Amino acid sequence: MKNLWTDEEAQKYKSDLELRVFTSNLLGRSDELVLHGGGNTSVKSKVSGEDILYVKGSGWDLVSIEKEGFAPVKLDTLIEMAKLDSLSDSDMVSQQKAAMIDKSAPNPSVEAILHAIIPFKFVDHTHADAVVTISNNTNGIENIKKVFPNFLIIPYVMPGFILARTIYDMTKDYDWENSDGIILHNHGIFTFDDDAKKSYDKMISAVTLAEDFLEDNAKLEIPSLEAKEVDLTELITTLSKEKGYDVALKVNQDKEALYYASQTNLKENVTKGVLTPEHIIRTKKVPLVLEDNDIKSAIEEYKKQYKIYFERYAKDEICLNPAPNYAVIKDFGVVSFGKNEKEANIINDIVTHTIKAVLRAQKLGGFVSISEQNSFEMEYWELEQAKLKK
Repeated sequence: MKNLWTDEEAQKYKSDLELRVFTSNLLGRSDELVLHGGGNTSVKSKVSGEDILYVKGSGWDLVSIEKEGFAPVKLDTLIEMAKLDSLSDSDMVSQQKAAMIDKSAPNPSVEAILHAIIPFKFVDHTHADAVVTISNNTNGIENIKKVFPNFLIIPYVMPGFILARTIYDMTKDYDWENSDGIILHNHGIFTFDDDAKKSYDKMISAVTLAEDFLEDNAKLEIPSLEAKEVDLTELITTLSKEKGYDVALKVNQDKEALYYASQTNLKENVTKGVLTPEHIIRTKKVPLVLEDNDIKSAIEEYKKQYKIYFERYAKDEICLNPAPNYAVIKDFGVVSFGKNEKEANIINDIVTHTIKAVLRAQKLGGFVSISEQNSFEMEYWELEQAKLKK
């Protein structure tokens, strides 16, 4: 993982918030760290004598975030929220909003409380591909502990208040000063420091350790394959009818995508779940898998299974459109569907990173994502769905 920090560029930024913007942008420049709104960062600062947490605003991308993209929230209020026994999503959002010193700023990240309880000025959180690849397999916990012996490792917990409260309880007697960071199993990684550069450097160093582990233990050697010819007309027509709009397509036939689509036991191997939880609002839990020419039957079966999945876990949620958001076509490649070219490209980016992670995790014992119930809870979480509306 290349460290993008340069002293020449850093000299342009003087205040804590300006440095926070700078290192957030550095993190965002690496797709292997964050994709399309993923990750979040914060800095703690004094404003008129009061401790304020400037945390990434919901809906902003780290690669392009500016000072206006950070929500300023009273630190003491967030810390008190972490001590509550329970807190609904709506109450968390409203209390965080009420504690902002600038009501025109964006809503704070759902991880604002967690950032608040980490006792360092700068906190960096990414969904680094290499880290979640090691985490998301049958030997994930064992390998994560091996690569990151001095990190606090948290089994998967739903993001937001539940995660913050879990870590608050786990760290009451924790030696923060001698910690290198936090690994959230199946989710991502946190690093932190009182110095912006050091926190960023720790992230790059940690991800490099993960990349080195994968290079030594899960190196990919992808053969060159020739894609079969497939007429996508019927797929486009059928999905446009199912979605209620003319779908835009992004076809991926790069070396890894074609190999991924050419595996034996294809359906079993490509329906393991998402790489990191927030991806599910873009991709759904699994793709449509096409191994023959009966496209309409395959889509009907996909919709049927999606509705079964929904009904298994739904309480008062309204079912989303059950049609797939991407397809893996046997010996052809991967096709992503969107309401426009931008959305199709976003889904393709996420799937491309997922493909590489799944193939590598197979070499470590097999890819394992979050559970089906956790997937549903994330897909239908109102705070995640709100991101799509933005």
